Amino acid sequence: MINLYGGELAALLTAFFWTITALAFESASKKVGSLSVNLIRLFLAMMLLGIFGLVTRGSFIPFDASSHQWIWLSVSGLVGFVLGDLFLFQAYVVVGARISMLIMAMAPPIAAVTGWLLMGETLDAKSLLGMALTFAGISMAIMARKEPGNNIAKTRFNNPLRFRYPIKGLLLAFGGAAGQGVGLVLSKYGMGDYDAFAATQIRVLTGVAGFILVISIYGGWSKVRDAMLNKPALKRLSVGAFFGPFLGVSFSLIAVKYTSSGIASTIMSIVPVLIILPSVVIMKEKVTMREIAGAVIAVCGVSLFFI
Repeated sequence: MINLYGGELAALLTAFFWTITALAFESASKKVGSLSVNLIRLFLAMMLLGIFGLVTRGSFIPFDASSHQWIWLSVSGLVGFVLGDLFLFQAYVVVGARISMLIMAMAPPIAAVTGWLLMGETLDAKSLLGMALTFAGISMAIMARKEPGNNIAKTRFNNPLRFRYPIKGLLLAFGGAAGQGVGLVLSKYGMGDYDAFAATQIRVLTGVAGFILVISIYGGWSKVRDAMLNKPALKRLSVGAFFGPFLGVSFSLIAVKYTSSGIASTIMSIVPVLIILPSVVIMKEKVTMREIAGAVIAVCGVSLFFI
């Protein structure tokens, strides 16, 4: 069964890993800031992947990768880890992990559109319907319901769209979804038949270099030092790094290697549903039935997109 459904099982494990890492990184980002969290968790992942490569492949750095793999996996690391996660981790601070991961359900449709634009993959009517359903579910969860007796003055300048969460956080989460979706397509193209953990390490190395540059430009090294001395945040960072860029990203590449990108993305997109229970129990969030229904509809839309 493992041989037959290896890609699907890897995608399911990825969804569980990403649920854990989202909650861990939300807590750490609120304590020490998203930039510090991004650099430290990638550095920890780089060390874990290096040790794993040394034990399993006899090399701490994947020097056996071809120039094609280094170029495209590096580009994928810049898009997915640096740009995408820069937005996503700040979204954790603004709107929390649960809503951020719900909007991340847009990543598979974005990946499909990217494949259509860059690789000539087809988009049929059912795919477009799936995109619409996903967007409808997300909108249902994040749009504010009009409260009775609301006496807001009606002016021509009023925004007809009202959101339950800050627009800034929603846009940041969408940026994270775009980074993941585009990064996944670039990863599959760059990886080919290469080892998934080594491919992840190339992406992580690029991510570390990218965040070193970003932090140097913005002068955030003092915050990184403070984060390293914050033991509660560092514990959460270690958990997030282990289940995120080490296991989660590596298993996502295993998933797309052994099954189609669509099936893998569909299974991995159940995170918005998986994260509801721990958000209520651990993070003490109040979740409405409207938000639960929106999350389920969004996941169904993603599933329809790839059936």
